[in-house]
Parts: sequence; structure tokens; C-alpha cells
Amino acid sequence: LPVFYANTVLLNASNLPFRLQKLKEMFISKFGSAPKFYARAPGRVNLIGEHIDYCGYAVLPMAIEQDILIAVEPVHTQVVQLANINSSYLDFSTSVNNIQINKTKPQWHNYFLCGLKGIQEHFGLNNPTGMNCLLDGTIPPSSGLSSSSALVCCAGLVTLRANGKTLSKVELAEICTKSERYIGTEGGGMDQSISFLAEEGTAKLIEFSPLRATDVRLPSGATFVIANSCVEMNKAATSHYNIRVMECRLATKLLSKSKGLEWRKMLRLHDVQTKLGVSLEEMLTIVEEVLHPEPYSTEEICRCLGISLEELRSQILSQNMQDVSTFKLYQRAKHVYSEAARVLEFQKICSEAPANALQLLGELMKQSHISCREMYECSCPELDRLVDICLQFGAIGSRLTGVFFCGCTVSMVPTDKLNTFLKNVKKAYYQTDGQRLAVENNSLFATKPGRGALVFVEA
Repeated sequence: LPVFYANTVLLNASNLPFRLQKLKEMFISKFGSAPKFYARAPGRVNLIGEHIDYCGYAVLPMAIEQDILIAVEPVHTQVVQLANINSSYLDFSTSVNNIQINKTKPQWHNYFLCGLKGIQEHFGLNNPTGMNCLLDGTIPPSSGLSSSSALVCCAGLVTLRANGKTLSKVELAEICTKSERYIGTEGGGMDQSISFLAEEGTAKLIEFSPLRATDVRLPSGATFVIANSCVEMNKAATSHYNIRVMECRLATKLLSKSKGLEWRKMLRLHDVQTKLGVSLEEMLTIVEEVLHPEPYSTEEICRCLGISLEELRSQILSQNMQDVSTFKLYQRAKHVYSEAARVLEFQKICSEAPANALQLLGELMKQSHISCREMYECSCPELDRLVDICLQFGAIGSRLTGVFFCGCTVSMVPTDKLNTFLKNVKKAYYQTDGQRLAVENNSLFATKPGRGALVFVEA
């Protein structure tokens, strides 16, 4: 793929788009000088493939219009000053030579620092450029549309440009995936990959090891609609996300041990399938044979692996998992392998485009939501209710997307029924609650595949 400077857009300085002009004016008011460039990274919606990227399996997201936009002025002070047009996000400044990321307080500026630190460490920058930055974000926070990862990606792109470096899109995605882990979230790479690799008009099948993206042309006749449940929870402020990562890792080790594999080296459920050389359907059969539905205690896991509790805690469990006493392995593995199969089937249907493609895709989305709700336990009553409402008012398929116990649904709706669908869902979900009513206009919207991250420079 081309180096990222190929994705620089020159703009007419005397006639900037309204949003950039507004950001420029606010930047001048804040810092007393004009920005030298702007960087944009989009959010994303995952059409199918929930919570399987960190297990090594392909996912199928698309970029959305909502994004993180940052106006930037490189400076010579070796200080980075961060400001946000949303006054609820406080200003922050720090030396670029002493980046400290607080995992216990996932405040907005720490996500910027993740991207900054990732680029600095990749290039070994001993004298990095300072920056004044003003941020404007349109991705609803805690919505499951990847606002935090978009900020990490945008910060990485900003740091790359300010320091005069170039990277491919794939390299940028991989660096930002690793650097977001500074905040304590063990993500798998989907969010960062689609933010950089997205192209307008097409969803992407994102595969890992090595990272690659394949166009997926969505069938005509349907529109994807995002609906925010308005339930907020920051994934980095909870242990739910990292517990699931660990449960998948432990399931990997027990499955590997049962099949005589070198289980100590196995980290992802995908690795087990690869080593055994079997299909996803066969892996589901193995899960049924090897794992039991009842939760596993740490003592039982130790017996299965033939190790001590001390070894489990020091060699396998991460630091923030030391106090967790039970893990659900059967349910997590069953979800991952079945969801991975649904992703491949979704891509196949899009490629072959049979006459009943929309119905087939809709059924896969429904199955995905049931698995997320019952096997992965990452839904919540509000999301379940919102899925039911969307299906009731004409969605062919609907499912949750994003983080735990909060966020959005994504629904596939016949285009000719879109307006009626939006009206009915708005009334049934948002207008029954005064608090939701205040945010409804930003919470329910149709979307289509958008473009990936860009740099804008005034000509």
C-alpha cells in the first residue's frame, strides 16, 4: 500500500469546508496562530464479527461518517498542548519527552497519548516535535462506534505528519493497535485497521496475521442504520472486556492441551484451528467434547493444565485478572468459532449475491446478536429491546455492535422502507424517555461505507 502522504488532500485556503473553517477559527482563538494541517480518522460500525478479532479471526466492518478531526500546529517547545471544542473535556499539556499514560483514569487525552507514544517508539524519536492540537469529535462516546480507537489513530497520524515521517496504512494500523494497549485494553486490531484501510463505497473483510483488507460490496436494496442505546460504559474503565480476552485465551490452552498441542505457546482460538487443520464446524464439535458449560474455577483450570495456581497467575493471567476466580470457557469459545463462521458466510453471500441475499444476511445478523447475548454475554436489556424494536418495524436483520453492556445496534433495512423505519424506531425507543429524547437526533441515523483516515493541508 502507498505511504500515507499519498492520502493528503489539498484544500482551497480561501474556501475551507465549513467544519474545518470553524475549527481553524477556534484554533486561532485558542493558540493565537493558525493550524498547519488537519487530520481525520473515522469511527466504524462492525456489520458482523463481534469480539473475535483478538482471537485471530476476520471481521467485517465499514467506516462511518462520524469521525475525530484534529487541527495541528507543530511547535519548537517540545510540549504537546491538547484542547477539545467540547468544554466537558479539559485541556491538557505535557512534555513530548515524558509521556505518561494513566491506565486507571481513561480520560480523553490518554488516548491521544497512546497514538503519540506509539509513533515515537516506532521511530525511536529522541527529539520529537511539540504540537498544539485542537480536537473535534462527532462519534458519540461509549457508543461502540470506536471513538477511542479513532482518537488513537488520529493522534498517530498527527504525530507521523508533524515529525515528517511516512508509513504504509497497514503499518500505521498495526502500530496504533499495539499503542492503544497502553491504556489497558487488550484489543485485536479491527478498529484501527478499518480506520486506516477503509474506502468509500465498500465494507472490508479485515484479516489478521498478516493484516489485509478485502473489499466486500454490500447488496443493493438495503441501508444500514445505527441506533444508539444511550447506555454508556467506558470499556477501559471496566474489566469485562479484558476478562473475555482472558477467557478466550484460557479456552485456547485447554483445547490445545486436550489435543496434544504445545498449549503453553497457544494464545488465540484461531491458533488451535490452524494447528489442527480443521474447519470451524469441527472446532465447534471439539468445544462440545472438551469444554463444559459450567464456569471453570482457577483450581480446575490448574488441574486441566497440570500447573500450580502460582504458575497460572504468574505465567497466564494478566495483572488485572489476578482476583478473578471463575471463567466461562465453553460459552466464549462457542461464540468465537460460530461468529467466525458467520463472517465468512456473510462475505460469501455478498460475493455471490443470490436473489435472497438480504434475507440470508439478515438471518446471520440475528444469529450474531443471539450469540453475543447468550454465549458472550456482552448485551444489555436496552440493546436487546432496541434490536427487537428494529426487527418489529421492518429491519431484515439487527444486532448489537461494539463494547460491553452499552453502545449501538446496527440494522439492515429495506431502502424503500427507511423513512418509515426511522420514524417508528424513534417513537418506540427514544420518545418514550425524556432523557433519550434530548439526544435522539444524534442517536439514530442511516450510514454507508465511508473513507479512511486522511490529512488535509491548505494549498
